[in-house]
Amino acid sequence: MLSKLIFVTGGVLSAIGKGITASSIGTLLESRGLRVTIQKLDPYINVDAGTMNPYQHGEVFVTDDGAETDLDLGHYERFTHSIMTKLNNVTSGQIFQEVITKERKGEFLGATVQVIPHITDAIKEKIKQIASDVDVAIVEVGGTVGDIEGLPFLEAIRQIGIELGKYNVVYVHVTYVPFVKSAGELKTKPTQHSVKELRAIGIQPDIIVCRSERALTKKVRRKISLFCNVREEEVIAAKDLSTIYEVPLVLRKENIDRIILDKLKLPSREPDIGAWEEMVQRIKKPSRGSVKIAIVGKYVELPDAYKSIVESFVHAGAANDVRVNIKWVDAELLDSESPDNFLFDVSGVLVPGGFGERGVEGKIKAIQFARENKIPFFGICLGMQCAVIEFARNVAGLKGAHSSEFSMTTPYPVIDLMESQKGVKVKGGTMRLGAYPCVLSKETKSYEAYGTEEISERHRHRYEFNNAFREKLEGAGLVIAGTSPDGTLVEIVELRDHPWFVGVQFHPEFKSRPWEPHPLFRDFVKAAMLNES
Repeated sequence: MLSKLIFVTGGVLSAIGKGITASSIGTLLESRGLRVTIQKLDPYINVDAGTMNPYQHGEVFVTDDGAETDLDLGHYERFTHSIMTKLNNVTSGQIFQEVITKERKGEFLGATVQVIPHITDAIKEKIKQIASDVDVAIVEVGGTVGDIEGLPFLEAIRQIGIELGKYNVVYVHVTYVPFVKSAGELKTKPTQHSVKELRAIGIQPDIIVCRSERALTKKVRRKISLFCNVREEEVIAAKDLSTIYEVPLVLRKENIDRIILDKLKLPSREPDIGAWEEMVQRIKKPSRGSVKIAIVGKYVELPDAYKSIVESFVHAGAANDVRVNIKWVDAELLDSESPDNFLFDVSGVLVPGGFGERGVEGKIKAIQFARENKIPFFGICLGMQCAVIEFARNVAGLKGAHSSEFSMTTPYPVIDLMESQKGVKVKGGTMRLGAYPCVLSKETKSYEAYGTEEISERHRHRYEFNNAFREKLEGAGLVIAGTSPDGTLVEIVELRDHPWFVGVQFHPEFKSRPWEPHPLFRDFVKAAMLNES
């Protein structure tokens, strides 16, 4: 028995907010006691997001089962209690690869393999795989209506609508209603054309979510209703907001959840959204002022490359009743300039993950500055590795220490390739990916934060702490605060003679939630607040 299905499409332009809309609908349906899951259909030909440049695609979000996925899956997890898996992100690359593999094996019995029905059938099968064991499955179609590469996905969801009938499927279309300053009014024509394009494919939207800088007037709603063949109440206003976590509350006022439930003939209880409202108030109006924290990275021109880290600071800020102001610092600039020029006014320094040598020396200099000036420091993945390199060079006396990822001639490869990675040539999906357990040492900042001895965190990396130097570095004062259960992989390092200095090999930002901030982010922000005071 398939779940009820909600398909979310987008028009006019990309980055319109389909992911936040889908996530917010999930929030509202959960508040009514329904079980939901959300799936992203991505039209690009890449098999997954793992090898894509962050400048093009933003962050790669990693699931517990090791899938490298679109950043929207991070929103799905942060807005709902659903845990994403590899089934929740489907790309054209996956579909084509799967169909061609079947064709090569002769599984189509000599038939001519075509987009319809073979590609569309494969897409429908992926949707059906997640549309069970929940009440509602929300499926977001990436890209914009009219894109050539998205046509097979739109055809597939059109077919599902016919197959399952109108009480089992709802189509939500997200569009942009621009405000033309010279005319002094909102313009509906882009929305009209977008819906016209969708209807030409055979899909009539049930609900139109209108993104805009200004509130929709009654006149604008009536016009969209008339030309797009929906009732006025089905034209949903989604004005720009100061925080994405307010979107479910705005959509709730627009009655989108009630409209969806009526269309799907789904019974539910009255929404319980009080805790979400309280959380949004803490985000918008913290009572303890603000704290400034630097993120020293190589992709700082595109904050979406660090999306989960940014959101983790929002969660941690709300937990500490403070606003976290992020200062973006380009690590490459620190290669040739003093960190003091960039970090003199911050109360905490975070160095995130990344790949490639660019900006590494700048990150190392930032870490040295934080260590020597007793500024709370948090290193994630490559940030942790850079902290080990900096400590080895400047405290343990291992001059020239480095990672073998960046220097094959270093006399002290304190960070080295995992044994299982040596000889790997294909890049996609070959790292240590997904959830792994970690055992914490007591009397450490990490244990104090988590409050438990064993944790599970998500990984995405090839290189590890080199145990050949473990004794030397520990002797110089480096604290091994967390390891794999068998003790062979170093997961967390700390410094004792420092207010708060923690480096982790994993990505804690992937598990932070607005109602449950990640313990390390929460305590890092708390330490930064104490440093500021």
